[in-house]
Amino acid sequence: MADHIATYRWFYRGLYLLLAAVVFFFRLLPLGTMPHAMPGPDLILCLTLAWMLRRPDYLPALLIAAVYLLEDLLFMRPPGVWALVVLLGTEFLRVRAAFLREVSLLVEWAAVALVLVGMGLLNRLLLGVAMVPQVGLGPTMMQIGMTVAAYPLVVALSSWAFKVRKPATGEVDAHGRRL
Repeated sequence: MADHIATYRWFYRGLYLLLAAVVFFFRLLPLGTMPHAMPGPDLILCLTLAWMLRRPDYLPALLIAAVYLLEDLLFMRPPGVWALVVLLGTEFLRVRAAFLREVSLLVEWAAVALVLVGMGLLNRLLLGVAMVPQVGLGPTMMQIGMTVAAYPLVVALSSWAFKVRKPATGEVDAHGRRL
């Protein structure tokens, strides 16, 4: 049984990497030459937060840091800043995952929205301290708003398509610890 659980963990870690690679690929494609009026949601961040709150064992901190460091490098952002902010946000939610597992989606959504706003402001603060040129606060908050709006859709897709659900009451991991 322990091998079965470990296999699932590695399968979902690989699936997460694959989904991140697909999203990065489409974001890098030169599909339009004109800037968009409305920034799109950060789907990988939605997926990361949704999976973190449902199955924290599927996403170790090192995997999250590696994916976001790669994203920083691919999209020519200051390396490690956004990766650090995302890691802090996900670890904040990881500690509260047991509590948020027992609340409704609306309360979970509100908690994720607050964490996303905090992450966005912390990122702006760190970039401001380093005197890195930034976009205005408006587009940043619009992207956070779009990410918050996309979160329930990503949760539904994760639940239905990828079967990433909250653990059942009394479910244990390979070491006999409650999930």
